[in-house]
Amino acid sequence: MTKGFLTTHVLDTSTGSPAAGMKISLYRKEGDKVTHLVDTHTNDDGRTDSPILPAESFETGRYHLVFHAGAYFEAQGLSLPEPKFLDEVIIAFGLADGSSHYHVPLLVSPYGYSTYRGS
Repeated sequence: MTKGFLTTHVLDTSTGSPAAGMKISLYRKEGDKVTHLVDTHTNDDGRTDSPILPAESFETGRYHLVFHAGAYFEAQGLSLPEPKFLDEVIIAFGLADGSSHYHVPLLVSPYGYSTYRGS
């Protein structure tokens, strides 16, 4: 049986380009317990170099992806107010099918974001 995996990518809609160098954190949520699984960064294409949750670690359940957007935009030289309107973008989602590829992209600017289940 094929095991599932999780990928993501980030596009900076304020520049129309991939968000290279953005830190992303993945957490697993079980009831009230939240467990940190991994930190990674996007590459020049706005993607991670490998699945953020590879097949060998894949389990169905509830997860949180945390995109460190505020730090990314500051690194791009943007002057942002304190507190930032968007500092961490947290996407809470579920993985129900143990054999599927889940893709959770982020389209982000300093003042808005969008996500969807991609392919």
